[in-house]
Amino acid sequence: MKSNIVIGHKNPDTDSICSAISYAYLKSRLSDEEYIPCRAGELNSETKFVLEKFGVESPRLIESLEPRISDVQFREIEGISPQISLKRAWEHMRDHNIQTVPILSEHRHIKGILTLGDQARFYMEDQDPSALSQANTPYKNIADTLQGEIVVGDPEACFSKGKVVVAAANPDVMEDYIDEHDMVLLGNRYESQLCAIEMNAGCIVIGLGAKVSKTIAKIASESGCTVIVSPLDTYTCAKLINQAVPVGHIMRSENLITFNADDLVSDVKATVSKLRIRYFPILDNNRYVGLISQRNLLDIDRQKVILVDHNEKGQAVDGIRSAEVIEVIDHHRIDSVETMNPIYFRNQPLGCTATIISMMFGENNITIPPTIAGLLCSAIISDTLMFRSPTCTPLDESTARFLASIAGIDVTEYAKAMFNAGSRLGRKTPDEIFHIDCKQFSAEQYKVTVSQVTSVSRRELEKVKSKLLPYMESLLPKSGSDMLFLMLTDIIEESTELLFVGQGAKTIVTAAFEPEPSETSVVLPGVVSRKKQVLAPIMRAIETM
Repeated sequence: MKSNIVIGHKNPDTDSICSAISYAYLKSRLSDEEYIPCRAGELNSETKFVLEKFGVESPRLIESLEPRISDVQFREIEGISPQISLKRAWEHMRDHNIQTVPILSEHRHIKGILTLGDQARFYMEDQDPSALSQANTPYKNIADTLQGEIVVGDPEACFSKGKVVVAAANPDVMEDYIDEHDMVLLGNRYESQLCAIEMNAGCIVIGLGAKVSKTIAKIASESGCTVIVSPLDTYTCAKLINQAVPVGHIMRSENLITFNADDLVSDVKATVSKLRIRYFPILDNNRYVGLISQRNLLDIDRQKVILVDHNEKGQAVDGIRSAEVIEVIDHHRIDSVETMNPIYFRNQPLGCTATIISMMFGENNITIPPTIAGLLCSAIISDTLMFRSPTCTPLDESTARFLASIAGIDVTEYAKAMFNAGSRLGRKTPDEIFHIDCKQFSAEQYKVTVSQVTSVSRRELEKVKSKLLPYMESLLPKSGSDMLFLMLTDIIEESTELLFVGQGAKTIVTAAFEPEPSETSVVLPGVVSRKKQVLAPIMRAIETM
């Protein structure tokens, strides 16, 4: 059974990461199932500081939930060597109930493919008595296929010249149709055996389990003639002998269609739907790992996911439509993440998702460990800008102070250190700064991106402003948004300078806020919350356009 994933939004902030880790811990305590905290993007400096402070590893990065071939229950059928006989290949396919088998090198590299159709075609179309020599058939294959043993000769040697001949005539007639290097199928007549050897046959196959005389064995050895004894009669030997051909002789080795374990299922489906092939080899690092059929692609175990700190498709990890969302824990507006079944959905008008999760620990009588308390407290401090944000409720603040007592930290001193670690904007590129805390939203026919950068230094924000506006102009055409907004928020002064680019952005800002904007920015005193004080007015302005 797959593990359940707990994951926040793209461009994760401290709340997104800490809530994922904490809720995965809580769910694991409440269930026998496994819950794995994950992230949908790179960590920002503030979040790195928090994880290092409390000695917690970064959650696993997941760039997409689109199912890959490695997520499919493909068949781990063993491949076979090119030297294996058709008889053994057939038995392998029969025992595993498959119609296709991969032919592999000793290092599990794919050499070719063999199907039942290939075998049938060989039997029906190949009437050449030289088929065994053309296939360079090992003598051990011949002995195995005829249930016999090699009494003279090297089992590892191959029948590489001549044709297969059935010696049904008298010895004096045999001389007319036995050529040098031929393989002769015969019975227990001494004269026939001796004649074949004297005609320089490459191999004689003696049926009915007849005993080979010492004289014949000695002459054959001196002449370089391999002697195989089979318990089968001559007719049966003649009927079965072509099954000794190594599969490498008839396998398909050109234009093979294989897939890699990390290929997207959607891409593979698009390819196989156009082909009339039943099974396809799967490779991992160029080594064969199994076979997949079109039926396997229809029966995919969807990844179960819990979303924290978001519920909008635009903010969710790529491929969310291919996953099964089983829970949502959030404090933002409700959008359009769709589910196949009813789910547990908890959305409360609080300043932070971590506050909700902290409540759930108490509701389930689970003690919050100091490390988890430190993470939850950090998330609340970050999302509420140390209780300055208008989204902050008394419950957020009281919860944070309670968690701080468990974690053994002073809220004021810790918040200063955390915000300072998250600032340090001078060391970052414009791209890094813009994506520290970046979210995309949809309203009417528009898509807008609203990013927020916080600092305890107005001077630091002024320094980065000059390089962010040109960057936003260059980013807009490839961002997938109609307008870009960037909040430069001074935590100490509790104010924001809002930068904006995009057609109609100034009109939207003018309608949303009282101060008259310049061409690219507006100063908003008392504004620190993206959700309530910036996003909500922008959305209302768009809806009234």
